[in-house]
Amino acid sequence: MKTIEIKGTQRADISKQEVKALRDNGKVPCVLYGGEGQIHFSVPAFDFRGLIYTPEVHMVNLEIDEKKYLVTLQDIQFHPITDAIRHIDFLLVVKDKPVTMSIPVKFTGASEGVKMGGKLVMKMRRVKVKASPDAMPDFITVDISTMKIGSNIRVRDIVSSGVTFLDSPNNVVVSVRMTRNVAADATPAGK
Repeated sequence: MKTIEIKGTQRADISKQEVKALRDNGKVPCVLYGGEGQIHFSVPAFDFRGLIYTPEVHMVNLEIDEKKYLVTLQDIQFHPITDAIRHIDFLLVVKDKPVTMSIPVKFTGASEGVKMGGKLVMKMRRVKVKASPDAMPDFITVDISTMKIGSNIRVRDIVSSGVTFLDSPNNVVVSVRMTRNVAADATPAGK
C-alpha cells in the first residue's frame, strides 16, 4: 500500500476560538486516536490534497513535532457549503492489528452483455474491508468478462486473499442491464 508524508503541529489549546483561528489561517484541526491518549494537532489544508482528492488509498506517515506515527484516515468533515475541510480524525496503525479501510474497486475485462448492447452499471466504486496493514491491497479487482445481460456481481462473489469484506454480502457491486435497443431487438416485429 502507498504511503504519504504529512507534517503537523501539536495544539495545546483545543478551544473553539483556537480552532476558528486555525481555520482562518488555512489550517485543519486534527485528532490522532489509538495511542495512549488523543493527540490534537493541526496541518495546513493544502497538505491534504494528495490524501483526500485522489481515488487511491494511502497509509499516512504522520510527523507531529518530531514524533512519527503510521496512521490511516478515519473520518473527515467538510463544510456543507464551501466543501472546505473542517476536521480530520486519524487512527494509529498497530502492527498485527487489523485495519478497516474503504478500498477502490477496479473492473477488468470486457463484459459479454455489454458487447451484446447491454449497459454496465457500477453500483459500488469502493468496498469496506478489514485486513492487516501488510495485507491491505491498493484496490480490489473484479473481473466482469463473463457477465451477461441481467447478471450481477455481489460483494459475496468477490475473492481476495487476506481481506474480510465488511459490506453486506448481498450488495450489488456491478450489473449489466438491458437497454431499450436490446429490448426492441428482442421483441418480435408484429407485436
